[in-house]
Amino acid sequence: MACEQWQAKLDTYLDGELPADEMHAFDAHVRTCPQCAPLALGRVQMRQTIRAAGKQFAPTPEFRRRIQQTAKPRKSWNRGWSLAWAGVVVLLLIGVFTAYIGQRRGRRDHLYTELADLHVATLASSNPVDVVSTDRHTVKPWFQGKLPFTFNLPDLQNTDFTLLGGRVTYLSQTPGAHLIYQVRKHDISVFIFQDRVDGVGAASEFQQKSNFNIKSWREGDLLYFVIGDAAVSDLNRLSDLLRAVKS
Repeated sequence: MACEQWQAKLDTYLDGELPADEMHAFDAHVRTCPQCAPLALGRVQMRQTIRAAGKQFAPTPEFRRRIQQTAKPRKSWNRGWSLAWAGVVVLLLIGVFTAYIGQRRGRRDHLYTELADLHVATLASSNPVDVVSTDRHTVKPWFQGKLPFTFNLPDLQNTDFTLLGGRVTYLSQTPGAHLIYQVRKHDISVFIFQDRVDGVGAASEFQQKSNFNIKSWREGDLLYFVIGDAAVSDLNRLSDLLRAVKS
């Protein structure tokens, strides 16, 4: 397939709407093509910029305060109006609760979309990792002084996983570690951040975003995300290995 045909499907690929076989073929192509790789990377960066700009237009506390004051019933109103306002308040509370749940779900979806974009951008980069090594005792010390936290990496001996290396990355302006593992020619990203990223539940979660499986959990004061197009069983196994070591 010519590059023009790949590039025509770029947005569909980034949205995770291609069939699974075409997603795998696109992954393989974008890693090696000097024309498509920078286009994919640029498109991901443009999406991140647009999302960041959208966050600037959130209601201010002053606006919320004025709405709340407008909704308060006046003392001169009769009992009927008071009952009516009580009903309105109940409806408002239900609406606020529903909006909160929806907002939290939206933050989580936005978070996972950013992680999927970071994963794709890394695969599209000509230099996906800054420290290249299969030795965990080389990769872990490289992060010292670059991050405000430490972590340990699992021993992969007698497993199907290979550590390719790592780099420093950012999620919602929070620095973290981005590690790349490989299992049966599938690349898996492992992200580790301090527990300052909103939108993740307290318990272990499994989600799917843009044809990628995502496993997330909290461990002490750290957040872990494992993402890739590998089988769910592989992501579970790598997650178990990560959780078995002490941070």
